[in-house]
Amino acid sequence: MAKDTLSRSLHDVGLAAWFGGTLANAVALNPAAAEADTANGSGRVANSGWNKWTPVNAAAIGAHLAGSVGELVGNRSRLAVQRGAGSTALTKTALTVAALAVTGYSRLLGRRVAAQPAVPVLAGTEPAASTPDDVSKAQKQLSVLQWIVPALTGALIVVTSLAGEQQRASEVKKGFVARFTG
Repeated sequence: MAKDTLSRSLHDVGLAAWFGGTLANAVALNPAAAEADTANGSGRVANSGWNKWTPVNAAAIGAHLAGSVGELVGNRSRLAVQRGAGSTALTKTALTVAALAVTGYSRLLGRRVAAQPAVPVLAGTEPAASTPDDVSKAQKQLSVLQWIVPALTGALIVVTSLAGEQQRASEVKKGFVARFTG
């Protein structure tokens, strides 16, 4: 088996940043925005933080996707013959697609919120009574979605660990034998 250090590194570092950054923003940035002196200041702080994170997150996702493709290419023959490896790869792909979809939709909602840089809010995902309806609706959706992205990327980390275990020589041998003996 050839080494895929670059692909694995891109996959893992990109995934770590995607997971950790979105979790940190949900745990810290969104609630911390409430500490601004005014409701307009809360909106400005949350929007500024998310706008600064977006390009880093995009780079992390890009690195993860590039690494994922590299890993698939590097492991294509093993995936074809080792029992269980293909289903693990499909699970990783499904989780990645779901995380991308939720991340993309969250960004669209975030853009709706950020379109009014000093919008009055109580916190990053908590509208104030004076928050415009479209922003309030987007924030309410974001208050749920901010936890779904780390949940999906966290699940992807777990399945990636399983995939790593499947690459142990003893597991490759068992999976290969099982494929042909039923």
